[in-house]
Amino acid sequence: MTESVDALPAALRTEVRQKVLAQRLNRYRQRVQHTRTVVAEGRLVRMVGLTLEAEGCQVSVGGRCRVVSAGGHEVEAEVVGFSGERTYLMSVGDVGGLTPGARVIPTRHARETQVGEALLGRVLDGSGQPLDGGPMPRCEDRVSLHGRPVNPLARAPIREPLDVGVRAINGLLTVGRGQRMGLFAGSGVGKSVLLGMMTRYTTADVIVVGLIGERGREVNEFVQNSLGPEGLARAVVVAVPADHPPLMRMHGAMLATSIAEYFRDRGSNVLLLMDSLTRFAQAQREISLAIGEPPATKGYTPSVFARLPQLVERAGNGDHGQGSITAFYTVLAEGDDTNDPIADAARAILDGHVVLSRRIADMGRYPAIDVEASVSRVMTDIAAPGHLRSARRFKQIYAQYQQNRDLISVGAYQKGADPRVDEAVALYPRLEGYLQQDMGESVRLEDSVRALQELTPAAEAGEARRKSGATGVPLRAAKGESA
Repeated sequence: MTESVDALPAALRTEVRQKVLAQRLNRYRQRVQHTRTVVAEGRLVRMVGLTLEAEGCQVSVGGRCRVVSAGGHEVEAEVVGFSGERTYLMSVGDVGGLTPGARVIPTRHARETQVGEALLGRVLDGSGQPLDGGPMPRCEDRVSLHGRPVNPLARAPIREPLDVGVRAINGLLTVGRGQRMGLFAGSGVGKSVLLGMMTRYTTADVIVVGLIGERGREVNEFVQNSLGPEGLARAVVVAVPADHPPLMRMHGAMLATSIAEYFRDRGSNVLLLMDSLTRFAQAQREISLAIGEPPATKGYTPSVFARLPQLVERAGNGDHGQGSITAFYTVLAEGDDTNDPIADAARAILDGHVVLSRRIADMGRYPAIDVEASVSRVMTDIAAPGHLRSARRFKQIYAQYQQNRDLISVGAYQKGADPRVDEAVALYPRLEGYLQQDMGESVRLEDSVRALQELTPAAEAGEARRKSGATGVPLRAAKGESA
């Protein structure tokens, strides 16, 4: 071979030798790529509760490990912290069967998930495995569970209202496409039913539902009753009931958000429903306390309040030309205390909140929305001026009645003492009728606004009278007419 090459002209000889050298380098490169590298394994030295402590392994926080006992029992775990030579891991499954000295083998699996159109109509667990008995979804794309940061200046502004099919929210707490809202309530007040209504009636291309830390019985009921076959066809459900480890509950919330981000980045308008944000925070609290992080407020550690905005900020509008994620997060107010640490933190990072009142639910009015305590922070940017005036007028009349409710109930108020109270007493039954809605009834946004304006026909005139009274100009003169 060498003699034949030497017989060639100089230029051709150089070219042949370069090709041969390139082929050799390519073969060597392939051998290096397929060579198994040495992995520094560790051993399990301590297990307290759900926390595993290992020594001898080199793996970063967030990395995955296989914990293999002498009998062959294997558990997958994730690194959640370290101290000195010890590494703290949290299992993503059942830890039963592990023994002292078990091998802790780092793996190359990053916290990623498969995503694609094949997920539509499926019910998954926190690791992306199917729960509906079907085959594993075949998806080609992969995304990180942590998502990617979005430049806040690149987000498209919220300018378009979203029809959620609930009259009280459409009319008085109008939601914008790309907004992030919270549903605040105690247990058993009807937030899951309200969530199901919005699931069926909201106009969206894709629905992603995260059932995090709730009762396992509710999963099948939500899929069968709230979604139904038609709703499930355009939905992805991620269910991690309360009996799962805390790490799996956190992964379920991040998985649902990652799936929503995938469809948003491809131009779809996504509705993300997560029940509940409180269970996500409690899962993070369990992990933090287990590895020794000191508690701050009511047992919640500082990392909990850092995790909440990291999850919530991933929702919203994408870059200009992309789709949107309109998110509803349920927040469980422990003991009906809306100033609970998680409720207070969620209220600060969300774009509005809908408060469900136990007192209203006990009266038999559903959905039990407390319009006085609820607010939509983008309503002024997306609603028409006439709609805003009618909503403001509605709240004024409703608040006037609530302020004098005790006097009216015991008969201490005399008709004619205050014209504003007289008006509130006369209109209150119609206001309650507007707020009440059957769970099987859907009310469009246009019909909600029209009914609101018909209910408060004096809004325009009342606004004009107040302006004329403030300036001292008669009403007819203010309109340009002769007095």
